[in-house]
Amino acid sequence: MIERREEKPSRRGRPRSTAAEIAILDAAYGLIVSKGLAAATMDAIARASKVSKMTVYKWWPSREALLIDAFLRHASLMLPLTDEGDPVATLQRHAAAYAEALKSEFGKVQLAVISECIAKTGSAQLFTERYLDIRRKTATSIIERGQKDGSITAGVAAGDLYDRIYGTLFYRFLFEFRPLSGDYARKLVASLLTPR
Repeated sequence: MIERREEKPSRRGRPRSTAAEIAILDAAYGLIVSKGLAAATMDAIARASKVSKMTVYKWWPSREALLIDAFLRHASLMLPLTDEGDPVATLQRHAAAYAEALKSEFGKVQLAVISECIAKTGSAQLFTERYLDIRRKTATSIIERGQKDGSITAGVAAGDLYDRIYGTLFYRFLFEFRPLSGDYARKLVASLLTPR
């Protein structure tokens, strides 16, 4: 299932096809990976997905929104995050998987999509609204649950703890000044959530 931040307004006519939507999103992501961001035009995505160009333009208000949703779909499959299980262990697993994913094509696509949003709109707000807010809300809920049950001993606000974990991982990935690994991510989560 594709994550959405807000409910879509009801449409008249034929309902949106889940299969066509997935084909479009997968085509967009695949084009970025195989040919680069510039190649992932609305026309090229329509051709690669075998969905009409009119449908692509109808379902997404902009190329940037489509690219973000393509990244979001891939992230939800590759890095699922649910508010279940031990809070510290859950976040350690997710942060470690994110750190490893950043070193793969996933990291390149994330950086390309963020860069495109900033270049076209002047800010990363669209990326924040369509992707980051969704993940941040789930992770802060996990942290707050851990703070309530005592498994997370850090007295810092949940949002600040999330930013310190994932901001640090992205910073290391972006500037490559220190090694990034799953083991480092697990230790970072433990040091921030259960400080001694």
